[in-house]
Amino acid sequence: MKIFKFGGASVKDADSVKNVSMVLQSQGFAKCLLVISAMGKTTNELEKVVELYFKKDNYQTEIEKIKRKHMEIAEGLFPENHAVFAEIDLFFDDIDSFLRRNKSPNYSFVYDQVVSCGEMISTKIVSEYLNEIQFTNQWLDARDYVKTDNSYREGIVDWGKTEEFISNLNKEICYVTQGFIGSDENNFTVTLGREGSDYSAAIFAYCLNADAMTIWKDVPGVMTGDPRKFKDVSLLSNISYEEAIEMAYYGASVIHPKTLQPLQQKNIPFYVKSFVDPTKEGTKVGASEKNQSEESYILKENQTLLKISTRDFSFIAEDHMSLVFGHLSKYKIKVSLMQNSAISLALCLEDKYNTVDELNEDLQKVFKTEIVKNVSLFTVRNAKMENIDKFYQEKSVLLEQISKNTLQMVTQ
Repeated sequence: MKIFKFGGASVKDADSVKNVSMVLQSQGFAKCLLVISAMGKTTNELEKVVELYFKKDNYQTEIEKIKRKHMEIAEGLFPENHAVFAEIDLFFDDIDSFLRRNKSPNYSFVYDQVVSCGEMISTKIVSEYLNEIQFTNQWLDARDYVKTDNSYREGIVDWGKTEEFISNLNKEICYVTQGFIGSDENNFTVTLGREGSDYSAAIFAYCLNADAMTIWKDVPGVMTGDPRKFKDVSLLSNISYEEAIEMAYYGASVIHPKTLQPLQQKNIPFYVKSFVDPTKEGTKVGASEKNQSEESYILKENQTLLKISTRDFSFIAEDHMSLVFGHLSKYKIKVSLMQNSAISLALCLEDKYNTVDELNEDLQKVFKTEIVKNVSLFTVRNAKMENIDKFYQEKSVLLEQISKNTLQMVTQ
């Protein structure tokens, strides 16, 4: 089987959905599974619904706006009496009904039940449209197949159960399913982390022993830098799994960090291609003699720099490190860069859930801390060390680290 993943930008309106069918026509629509994200900015809009709900504000108006947008997309794809309109109605009724009945104060739990509806609705629209134009497919509820624990918003996949369920699918037909979501043992929806649809595609690829997996983006493939942030970047046509994993870890937005290891385990080739021009070769990630190691640039913005030292000027020892990392885990804060000396520890942090102030408050009970928000982590992979001076120009560097052929600096 082939696995194709289409992100929000590739299904943002009726014309984009029609373009998906053109991409599939160019690739051959047979024995494939499509993983589809929520349409356009729907995830952000549903996040706002959850926010308003917890503020006890008027979230119903926001739900109505999102519903209207999906109805308009459907109107551009289907005749007016098509059954899909009733399906869309039902999904939005479910959101409203859940929020009216809900008694849970757990923000992450409520978030997952509401925000996941974006994927449910988008896949229903795409699946019905493809069937309408004779691209026969079966719609799947990913929650019946991808099983997780109950770590809401950051679900940990139960690979044993997931592989058992997915491997039973008929590999001779085509499916359309959701990215980003699974379910726990009580069948409550659990999301796999923001931008987790790539990871979903890799889960299905691994469990189906797919021939290949392709992610369709609005860029030509994996570039040596984000063209919106860096000049003179070029396409990387072939890179190794290891290089792609490093780039994703350092923050290359074109690949989700968790995506690559399941594919590498079974040596499944992974392609990043453009849905604007599907005939172009894009980037192939996998084992190849053609693999490149070009100088590449990654900018990870909206980071927080936290410097920690002991109050009595003693060394930062193992028990201190254990305490710090326990708190990081508690507040679901990820470390993008770490540097420690005998008496201090510097951490560049990704604060996805806006909990860094609470972390800092806890740490100040034991340590002295210094915090700088809204910094950026700039990484150069495969850096030409003889020319690194140019990267320091016009930058206020708060922290730097050089290891092998990688230069990293935290800048303000």
